[in-house]
Amino acid sequence: MNLPACITLEEPAPGYPVLVIRHASASARIALNGAHVMEWQPAGQTHPVLYLSPDAILENGRPIRGGIPVCWPWFNAHPTDATQPMHGIARIQPWELLRADDQGTHASLLLRLTSNETTRPHWPHAFTCHLGVSIGERLEVSLMTHNTGEEPFEIAEALHTYLSVGDISQVVVRGLDTSRYLDTVGERTLRQQEGPVTFDREVDRQYAATGGVIVEDPAWNRRLVIDKLGSGTTVVWNPWIEKSKRLADLPDEAYQGFLCIEAANAGDAALRIAPGGQHVISTTVSLA
Repeated sequence: MNLPACITLEEPAPGYPVLVIRHASASARIALNGAHVMEWQPAGQTHPVLYLSPDAILENGRPIRGGIPVCWPWFNAHPTDATQPMHGIARIQPWELLRADDQGTHASLLLRLTSNETTRPHWPHAFTCHLGVSIGERLEVSLMTHNTGEEPFEIAEALHTYLSVGDISQVVVRGLDTSRYLDTVGERTLRQQEGPVTFDREVDRQYAATGGVIVEDPAWNRRLVIDKLGSGTTVVWNPWIEKSKRLADLPDEAYQGFLCIEAANAGDAALRIAPGGQHVISTTVSLA
């Protein structure tokens, strides 16, 4: 494939292809392993918008800590088989680049994953997934699931966006007030959000919410706007102190510099897709 001048294919590790985008409007990196958006930084921004762990493991078949992992066709642990990979198979499969274009104001890319001999042992259904990415002053990521088989299937999914912040203890997330959520820290408990979300401990919540949120980051004097479509769940996550120490691909103090705001369909929002049916989930990140 002929790539536009603003996109090159590089290998930060042997045999590990990464698309590097150097557009006038923004820079980014996308690993073909998992169709994983690793980095995105609009032109003129001092700080990256997406968080990527300095200890992230770049190996084919391994998930990347940071960026935007594609969690599919299940979210979190497999519902019945603990031996299956966490967050599904999409983020650890090689994806195919179908198209890469310079659109003038932004760069656009389209990647594909199709059911094959390595996916079927984990998930026996016939499918095609497309991931579309638009890289410019705003970042847009969309995941389309197509059931190409003869039987319906159920999926849970998430675009597991890691956002860089200056100081998590000062961060405020607005847009979820009064939303019901499943608190998965400790005993799983249903709660209702009162006021904005703030961080002084581990947070792992699945909100029943279809709208966007605003992340206020006083330390870096910026506001991130996170919008989404086709999503019935908003996941908010920060591992805090003890869990960070247990994650081998994350520095112990890294929790201070990121949070995850994930467009998802999880729990009661999981989807049933009929034969020939499709579903699209998308997330958009921009600076206010």
